Amino acid sequence: MLFRALICSVLLFLVSCSVKYTFTSTSINYDVTKTIQFSDFPIRSSYVWMPMHSMFNNELQDTYARQTKLRQVKRNGDLQLAGEIVEYSQINKGISASGFAAQTQLKMTVNVRFVNNKKHSEDFEQRFTATADYDSSQQLAAVQEELVTQMIKDIVDQIYNATVANW
Repeated sequence: MLFRALICSVLLFLVSCSVKYTFTSTSINYDVTKTIQFSDFPIRSSYVWMPMHSMFNNELQDTYARQTKLRQVKRNGDLQLAGEIVEYSQINKGISASGFAAQTQLKMTVNVRFVNNKKHSEDFEQRFTATADYDSSQQLAAVQEELVTQMIKDIVDQIYNATVANW
């Protein structure tokens, strides 16, 4: 009899207890924060590849649209993102046995100003950088779109994590 009571108690305890794990990619309280405002991120670097401007701005806005429930507004956003593309450069990275460059590194840096009008302690201005390497025997024009796409994705992920993921 005591054994049955113990078993019933354990079963009742197990049925009544549950652990709930949730994973979201944001730490946004949607009851408080409802909107996001994007300013245009112009290119301010000395070396320019024009498609990069629209590629970056579109990827930034699309990422927040896909991964949050924030409504995009033109002004007075609860969250505000502004900045500029401040560097786009290439450097010779590795030297081959013949003395010529074997690898070239493409680098992109974006300066971001983030304002959280609901919690100003989270405001910041920060630079985010990504790089991509390619074989120097290739022409930049042949690999540029693919490499810039990769770097933009990396930088947008960094910005997203710094602004709304907070983990």
